[in-house]
Amino acid sequence: MSFTDRQQAGERLAEKLTAYRGCDAVLLGLARGGVVVASTLASRFRQSTDVCVVKKIGSPVDAELAIGAVAPDGVSYVDWRLGHRTGADEHFIRTQITELNDQIRQKTLLYRKGKRPYQLRDKTVIVVDDGAATGATLEAAIKWLRVKKVKKIVVALPVAPPDVVARIKPEVSELVVLETPNDFQSVGQYYQKFPQVEDGEVIKLLALSNQPSAVS
Repeated sequence: MSFTDRQQAGERLAEKLTAYRGCDAVLLGLARGGVVVASTLASRFRQSTDVCVVKKIGSPVDAELAIGAVAPDGVSYVDWRLGHRTGADEHFIRTQITELNDQIRQKTLLYRKGKRPYQLRDKTVIVVDDGAATGATLEAAIKWLRVKKVKKIVVALPVAPPDVVARIKPEVSELVVLETPNDFQSVGQYYQKFPQVEDGEVIKLLALSNQPSAVS
């Protein structure tokens, strides 16, 4: 196990991201676990953290295997090769995207609590998650940020397998990953404590921020 918990992972990431301390960057935690890591960075950097709700598209045979993901505003990423290998046809994937779009809108409203969306255009955005297994959620988030015309995309992860790192690195301005194990099986494998993050915890962490608690 590489990390005690998500907070400790955030502390270690903060040590690698000191160049962004005090700069005009947006810390963007992927809901839900990424918000915990991002909030730790925010407290160290005296910056606020925002949330991006991204939902993975599970395969027909294994809901935990991400064959794609959906970000806000209907932006999606699909690994069609993997999807077809697991029996997912276009109808299955399109149906999943529609259903997940609805879930994303509902969760965003829940987390936002009536606050105005954060403007990302021409900003440096640091995307934070508690780890990446297939990289699908990151791919969707990166694609969404390009639509938002941000100035610079930085991705910060405690752990990810080498193949995901190799795929994501060319797509962003900077990629910071603390651990890249060859025997990667799951994100939780590298945490001593890896509890389910509930909506209430996300809302609480975002409420501590001085900035709007969601992005648009």
